Amino acid sequence: MYASFVNLKIGPDMRPAAEKAATQAYSIMKALKGFKSATFFGDVAAGDYYTLVLWESKEDAEAAQSATGPKTQQALGAILKAPPTRGVFEVFEPEG
Repeated sequence: MYASFVNLKIGPDMRPAAEKAATQAYSIMKALKGFKSATFFGDVAAGDYYTLVLWESKEDAEAAQSATGPKTQQALGAILKAPPTRGVFEVFEPEG
């Protein structure tokens, strides 16, 4: 299993915009191959928002970032304070 991670910096007190972008991204992601789950969270005061999504494979995670990334950036447009930070990581669970 793999996780895709995105950090969006959109500024303080922008939760409604972050929630709208999350809803749009989720509606796209849940229909993509390999989707398992998505979690959205953030620091409202600092304006940092995060997305953590689990995928069946690395290829699924990378394809999803390609599909959702540009649409999220377009949806947030001028309120983005910096380019999003993205990554794809292998998930492991410790034994015990």
